Amino acid sequence: MTETVTRTTCPYCGVGCGVLATRQADGTVRVAGDPSHPANFGRLCSKGLALAETLSLDGRLLYPEIGGRRASWDMALDVVARRLAETVAQYGPDSIALYGSGQLLTEDYYVANKLMKGFIGTANIDTNSRLCMASSVAGHRRGFGSDTVPGCYEDLELADLVVLVGSNLAWCHPVLFQRLEAARAERPNLRIVTIDPRRTATSEIADLHLGLRPDGDVALFAGLLRYLAEAGRLDEAYLARHTGGAEAALAAASACDIAAVAAASGLAAADVGRFYELFARTEKVVTVYSQGVNQSVCGTDKVNAILNVHLATGRIGRPGMGPFSVTGQPNAMGGREVGGMANMLAAHMDLDNPAHRDIVQAVWATPRLAASPGLKAVDLFEAIHAGRIKAVWIMGTNPVDSLPDADRVAEALGRCPFVVVSDVIRATDTARYAHVLLPAAAWGEKDGTVTNSERRISRQRAFLPLPGEARPDWAILSAVARRMGHSAGFAYDGPAAIFAEHARLSGTGNHGSRDFDISAHAGISAEAYDALAPFLWPQPAGTTSVPAQGGRLFANGGFFTTDGRARLVTVTPPVPAVVGGGSLILNTGRIRDQWHTMTRTGRTGRLFAHIAEPFAEIHPDDAQARGIAAADLVVLDNAQGEAVLRAVVTDRVRPGEVFAPMHWTGQFSARSRIDVLVSAATDPQSGQPGLKRSTVGLRRLEARWYGFAVLAGVPAHLPFAYWAVAPLGTGRRDDGLRLEFAALEDAEPEALAAEVLQRCGHGTESLSFQSRGDGLYRAMAFLDGRLVGAVFLARQPVAVSRSWASGLMGLAAPTPATRWKLLAGRPGADQPDKGAIVCSCFQVGANEIRGAVAAGITTVSGIGARLGAGSNCGSCRSEIARLIADRMELQEEATHVARSA
Repeated sequence: MTETVTRTTCPYCGVGCGVLATRQADGTVRVAGDPSHPANFGRLCSKGLALAETLSLDGRLLYPEIGGRRASWDMALDVVARRLAETVAQYGPDSIALYGSGQLLTEDYYVANKLMKGFIGTANIDTNSRLCMASSVAGHRRGFGSDTVPGCYEDLELADLVVLVGSNLAWCHPVLFQRLEAARAERPNLRIVTIDPRRTATSEIADLHLGLRPDGDVALFAGLLRYLAEAGRLDEAYLARHTGGAEAALAAASACDIAAVAAASGLAAADVGRFYELFARTEKVVTVYSQGVNQSVCGTDKVNAILNVHLATGRIGRPGMGPFSVTGQPNAMGGREVGGMANMLAAHMDLDNPAHRDIVQAVWATPRLAASPGLKAVDLFEAIHAGRIKAVWIMGTNPVDSLPDADRVAEALGRCPFVVVSDVIRATDTARYAHVLLPAAAWGEKDGTVTNSERRISRQRAFLPLPGEARPDWAILSAVARRMGHSAGFAYDGPAAIFAEHARLSGTGNHGSRDFDISAHAGISAEAYDALAPFLWPQPAGTTSVPAQGGRLFANGGFFTTDGRARLVTVTPPVPAVVGGGSLILNTGRIRDQWHTMTRTGRTGRLFAHIAEPFAEIHPDDAQARGIAAADLVVLDNAQGEAVLRAVVTDRVRPGEVFAPMHWTGQFSARSRIDVLVSAATDPQSGQPGLKRSTVGLRRLEARWYGFAVLAGVPAHLPFAYWAVAPLGTGRRDDGLRLEFAALEDAEPEALAAEVLQRCGHGTESLSFQSRGDGLYRAMAFLDGRLVGAVFLARQPVAVSRSWASGLMGLAAPTPATRWKLLAGRPGADQPDKGAIVCSCFQVGANEIRGAVAAGITTVSGIGARLGAGSNCGSCRSEIARLIADRMELQEEATHVARSA
């Protein structure tokens, strides 16, 4: 086998980075950024760099299953088609639902939407993009008449002011953050403002951070609109020629003076005024917003409050200015382009527009087409719970962990008469409810397109063979459709044919009346599709180049409303988010190195090295009031359930608020599924749930023993009140894992250690040590002269270095002396303890960085040159900067003490 290089696209966030996947002669894969791709120019984040480590087939769903038993494809497809047809015949088309994912390729999405809306006849098809971008879609449609992102990534580099609202760009979209950092380095006068209840890693580079109350954004931007009007900074000519609704929007904003905004947002009036003045005097402004805006019960109003200030000042569609929605998922936008949500039609057409329905019905040649919107995600699962939906097909997503009120979602699926799950992983919290499991193709095995946040369509290409009996999602959907009697509409021979039909539909009846048009590719051949280079839409028939203004839209109007004018939308600030009675506001979100529910990132130890267990960020005042110390275990609870997490005491969060990540599932931890606690309340316009504003209680978990272990064996069940596991190495079963755990009942430490070490297999030899003074207990197991397990127990959270202990696995310890040396805590192979991992790309620890600072290296770039840390994806640079500052402060204090003596 010769080495082959495939140009493809990263399957993580909406940045849409180009990837070079090299399949080497031995079959292994090497991944690098694609220097020619205009989204990333060769850059990749820590998750993208680790993609090759996630390709193991361990845990993959490789064969169809019916009722938990392996079945043939013919049997499985027959069952799915028959049960869907029977359900439609007995209860009508609206008794069926399909719930998809931004992980699907556009071609998969297209076929799913066509089957559900065009042939089954229901619009009950929604997606986890509803949890991600729905409020942005609704806001765009209210303001622009279409779901259009007007700018491009280059605008972040050309702006003189970048405002980041509800966006932890450094961790959630690291490559865009790198581009912004590089622009700041070239143009030091570029100013950055972050607006977020948390002081995140992104805030470290901000000239101004506004740590507002949750949902204070509406008041902040309504007040900005008033300020701009009073300061004479409105573009009256643009307003007159290209907009409507300005008078009403300004009237509504008139109550939002700086004092009122400060009261509503919890900000200092001086900081509000400083932001307003900076925005007013800077023409080239880009406002980037993400999940902190969207994931709110007033998210659509937040979006329109942001759009209003850009429309009112004419700062839109020109280089270096405009509102910019950064999508969370790799193909959230592609799914919207094909109508893959309950209130849309394909090619950005409207489900409630008869002319649009006629166009789609004609191209699809279907006798029936859904005529009214279906159920959005939260309502869809509530309808399953209520028994109104009798059959659901879930594709590439894990709603039992990701939807709000997640235990109720699990209960709904447990009640549903027929559940089909298409996925790549066999064991997920959702898959356990499936009557039929269908093995889908994963990244590296499937072909198609994705669309990123700047409207750029790129190819995902296969470079690996399909494993087992896995199939692409479009092929599975088409096979079911044909079995249901719809052969003519689903006779695709590959994704190129689907893309060609999608492109043709986008241009049918479209004479500039709709924003999405890629009909230049309507006749694309399989060969041309295979060679398709990344391009920005629109590309109507007859065009081959980037649209005017470098791909930007709306500089000269041309909105997709009936009169061609944008709308400034009247918004009303919500009641400030304040709770009492000892409760806290729960904010949820992502961390740097993990993705969604970790079905991919959870397969490699590298991505757990920075953060390996679920945690809660708690303000010191709230922690002190409850007797909580750093690294304690805490319980968050409300009427919906509870979650157990590790306490991180920090002033990064506001008093009265707590932050927890959304990634952990039943496969990786006990009692840590945070969306169990999240309210199912939704935005009335978009249907998007408010994932960042729920009410919880907080208390310390009173554990009798705390434990940490590294093990060769994979535990099937752990009998502890709390546990969290993470793989070591590249996630293969023989690489072992790390385990955090706690026991509520008192027990002899020998018994607890034995309970853990028995998972290392039979025939092991063990050593143990107990320090009576501090209650520390250590036990290690050896097999054939190598360490296969180590357990550390203490009455308080175990203080052992996790990076050192994780490096013990597999170490040779052939003699009693070497074994006692390990048990005593000497680093493996006499290497120094690198400390907690800061840089996932190069596995550089905090102790190594502190050592470099002590040796005289006091800049982030210097640390990068010496150790590599921060020199690749850049998402750890703010943490490196804090370590440098802390170390230098200690050195200065030591010097001062020495001089005083």
